Amino acid sequence: MNMPTPDPIRVLVADDEVPARQRLIDLLRRDTQVASIAEAADGQTAAEMIQSQRPDLIFLDVQMPEMDGLEVIDAIGAAQMPLTVFVTAYDQHAIRAFEASALDYLLKPFSDERFEATMSRVKTRLNERSMKEFSQQIIKMVSAAPVPAERRLDRLVVKSGGTTRFIRAVDIDWIEAAGVYVTLHVAGKELLYRAALHELAEKLDPRRFIRVHRSALVNLESILQLEPISHGEFDAVLRDGARTRVSRTYRSQLEKRLGQPL
Repeated sequence: MNMPTPDPIRVLVADDEVPARQRLIDLLRRDTQVASIAEAADGQTAAEMIQSQRPDLIFLDVQMPEMDGLEVIDAIGAAQMPLTVFVTAYDQHAIRAFEASALDYLLKPFSDERFEATMSRVKTRLNERSMKEFSQQIIKMVSAAPVPAERRLDRLVVKSGGTTRFIRAVDIDWIEAAGVYVTLHVAGKELLYRAALHELAEKLDPRRFIRVHRSALVNLESILQLEPISHGEFDAVLRDGARTRVSRTYRSQLEKRLGQPL
């Protein structure tokens, strides 16, 4: 009985360093199972190409301009990512890579043998009969379980200057990333709250709050209008007079939530 022919592999190489991209491309071209190789020089482009081209595999640099590798996964969503191999010059990123659903990681500079070992793992995964089931298991292991509706945050406890304030979620106009904190914009005032933006996004009601930028979460009820900027991006004008950018990466999520194109 003849063995089945392996499926061709479509690959995206995302790295801002040209020599690093070329190194991977040269190695990939030796593999007869690799059908196509696309390349991206920054995280924003990588995210757009993942959405438009749907590659089977991505070699994703950890540190890139516009968006880093982890932010690319955050923007696309772990469940929608192709098989991911992180490429990094810093081994302390390795654990974070696996937490972000990476199949493997290559530590620069890597040998041809290390690359071949990675490709072997890639092909094993691609050849599994139930890739969907495997992906769901991995995502369940590395991603926090979604917060049940009854446990969504309806109030945030904000401590400042020796006082403790209770801020209703519905009163928040928008939330801006500020390192390990976020800035809550409430009725024209700014309040600092200790939480990562992606963590807070998971705890707030997704029917009300939507990610519009890698550093901004907006209350849909606070948006008065959208003003086109360029290249598919908008400025969201809010009820408190503030403006925040709706980036191309997150535009599709807003359109999906609204149920209509922008």
